[in-house]
Amino acid sequence: MSQIKEESLTEIMLFNNEHGDTTTLVHYGFNAETLSRYKRAYNAGTKEGKNKTIPKVLLLDIETAPMEVFTWGLWKPVLNYRNIIKRGFMLSWSAKWLFSSEMQSDVVTPKEALKQDDKRISESIWQLMDDADIVIGHNVRKFDIKWLNTEFILNGLKPPMPYQTIDTLTEARKHFRFPSNQLDYLGQLMTRKQKIETDFGLWKRCVNGDKESLKYMLEYNEQDVLLLEDVYVELRPWIRSHPNMGIYMNTDKPVCDNCGSVNLLWENKYYTTMASKFAAFRCNECGAPNRCRYTALTREQRKNLLVSTAR
Repeated sequence: MSQIKEESLTEIMLFNNEHGDTTTLVHYGFNAETLSRYKRAYNAGTKEGKNKTIPKVLLLDIETAPMEVFTWGLWKPVLNYRNIIKRGFMLSWSAKWLFSSEMQSDVVTPKEALKQDDKRISESIWQLMDDADIVIGHNVRKFDIKWLNTEFILNGLKPPMPYQTIDTLTEARKHFRFPSNQLDYLGQLMTRKQKIETDFGLWKRCVNGDKESLKYMLEYNEQDVLLLEDVYVELRPWIRSHPNMGIYMNTDKPVCDNCGSVNLLWENKYYTTMASKFAAFRCNECGAPNRCRYTALTREQRKNLLVSTAR
């Protein structure tokens, strides 16, 4: 990032807070990456930034247009890339910070849809992902993130800053045996909420630039993110590979790995491995069971412990 005076940085951020990202990008002639870096530099210098205690967890979902291809049949066709007429593009995205009441989203305009131009909305979601510590989505690793990365590189954007991911589809498959792992079904089963009704005709109308259809697509997209948040909260205590929230928090107190709460119930129970034993606790907020970082064995106990050969 090029050097910029502190007073100029403050002026830019005040302008951004008043007018929003899009106007700021045009007014100062920035690209999305530059504005995002200026935001990080500004936030790092504030009292809030210096005493950051909560990781930035982003819930994310995108909607995409289908490809158009030439084919001689409908039953298991094997297609060459030369059969592609239009490769597809991003119609909309929706996202929110965990437990925030503010939904953030963007959708292509009718003109952009007809041109298959998703550069503008790719830049707007790039800024959020660049600022996130953790990104959550349903099938986010195999679909959303790979699709977004494709749009980023094709639209001249660099990779966002590193973040961890939580895929609710992966976690549902790993720990449970639901009849279906689709987000709509999990929402109905666990939270009694569901997706907005749609059919394939909606996607066709959006590709053809229908304004009302694009508006409805955005509503559908936003509802998916709200449903995703509810499903994630239900799954959270079961996620054993959850990113350790304590790493992101500026505190000297023990916190729950899964949600960051200090409200812990230390029971007279232990988590054992082949080589050690750890004190176990349950979080009173999210319900996740977990273990202490340090072993519950004394040095003498560890010294006399015999373990099996490698398996």
